[in-house]
Amino acid sequence: MEGRVRIEIEDHIAIVSLNRPDKLNALDDEMFHAIIASAKTLEENASIRAVVLKGEGRAFCAGIDLSSFSFEGANDINSDAIISRTHGIANKWQKVAWAWRELSVPVIAAVHGVCFGGGLQIMLGADIKYVHPETKLSIMEMKWGIIPDMAGTQLMRHNIREDVIKELTYTHRVFLGEEAVQHGFASHLSENPLEDALVLAKEIASKSPSAIVRAKKVLNKAPYLQEAEGLQMESDEQDLLLKQHNQVEALFSQMQKREANFHDFRES
Repeated sequence: MEGRVRIEIEDHIAIVSLNRPDKLNALDDEMFHAIIASAKTLEENASIRAVVLKGEGRAFCAGIDLSSFSFEGANDINSDAIISRTHGIANKWQKVAWAWRELSVPVIAAVHGVCFGGGLQIMLGADIKYVHPETKLSIMEMKWGIIPDMAGTQLMRHNIREDVIKELTYTHRVFLGEEAVQHGFASHLSENPLEDALVLAKEIASKSPSAIVRAKKVLNKAPYLQEAEGLQMESDEQDLLLKQHNQVEALFSQMQKREANFHDFRES
């Protein structure tokens, strides 16, 4: 899996590049394992405060590499049992998208070229998505007689109307960046998705990493909780922040109009 995903870290920001440009970053088995391993590596690095996820070359990700898909039953991309929970609540297929939602720090996707099928679902795992106006996107699975199964059904439902999801799933129609933003697949339309994603990542990295991590945790859980549970979780997480180094530093750096000196979020 060496080289399938590249990670560059600078100033607490990790740039994660899907790195199979000759195949439009299409997903083969090595890419699946490399993406999952990359997310694990990032989770273990407490110095990282934001992640930018992008594709090398002419595309973000063209989806499954069909040349890796067969029905021979061994040593191909679909040889693993789909129903087995091999990665927490997910299987291997789902983990490549769900891992970005699970990651403690915010993930910002910079999307260009094509973003089809599995690529679209990986994009949806990010917290915030910048997409170029000419990007082509599709819930492509129906074209091959299957359904979206890389966590897409769970990720789409948070931001996109059910009827829109159903239409685009049933037809696998290709749509462009402006429509992606209109429907909620993406957050922002951008002529320079990577540049804009990095600007936002730097802004996020300048805030208290403890507060950012706990904010993502609470916001991810909120749609699944009853009101009482959600209010309690909000209070519990806030209690863990108050009067700790990073919270005090955030307060005083603002009052003193200086750059904050935050600790890594697991140390504060």
